[in-house]
Amino acid sequence: MIGAQFLIVMRREVAGNTVVEFAMIAPVLVGFLLGIFDIGSNLYTATQLEGAIQKAARDSTIEGAAGRSAAIDANVSAAVHEIASGATVTFSRTAYTNYESISRPEDFNDIDENGVCDNGEPFEDSNRNGQWDLDRGAEGSGGARDAVLYKVNVTYTRIFPVASLLGLSDKHNVEAITVLRNQPYGTQTSPSVGSCV
Repeated sequence: MIGAQFLIVMRREVAGNTVVEFAMIAPVLVGFLLGIFDIGSNLYTATQLEGAIQKAARDSTIEGAAGRSAAIDANVSAAVHEIASGATVTFSRTAYTNYESISRPEDFNDIDENGVCDNGEPFEDSNRNGQWDLDRGAEGSGGARDAVLYKVNVTYTRIFPVASLLGLSDKHNVEAITVLRNQPYGTQTSPSVGSCV
C-alpha cells in the first residue's frame, strides 16, 4: 500500500517537473525559432532582390534603355514589394568609361606635387561636370560601352519581432550592387579637360 502511494506521488512530481522545465525552455526555444525564421526571411528577400537587380541590369545595357530606366526600376520595385510590401526602394546608376575607372578619382596633373588638385592644375573631366571629383563616374545610365554601376537599396520592416526584443532596429536594410557594360551601339564620348581651382 505504501509503495503504491509512493508511486502516485512520484508520478505527480515528475509531471510537475516536466511542466516547469517546459515553461523554462519554451521562451528560449520560441525565440530561437523566430530568430531562424527572421534570418531566413531576410536571406530570401536579399536573394530575390539580387535576382531582380541582375535582370534589371541586363535590361539596362541595351540601346535605348536610358529612356526606360523608370520602367526597369519599377519592375525591381514590384519584385521587392511581392516579398516586402511596405519596403522603401531607392536606385542609383553611375556610368564609367570602363571597369577600371569604377570608384576612382579623376586624373589630374599634380604640377606642385602636393597630392591635391588645386591651383589651376589640369584634370581630365571624365564625368563632364566641370569640376574635379573623387569619383569619376557620371550619374545615369551612360552611353555605349560604358560600365554602369547599378545600386538598389531596400529598407523594410522585419516580419518577425526578434530584433526589437534584442534592442536592434525593427527595420532591415539590404543593398544589391551589380556592374555591367552597355552594348556597343555607338561610340563613347571623350572626356573634356578642365583646370583645378
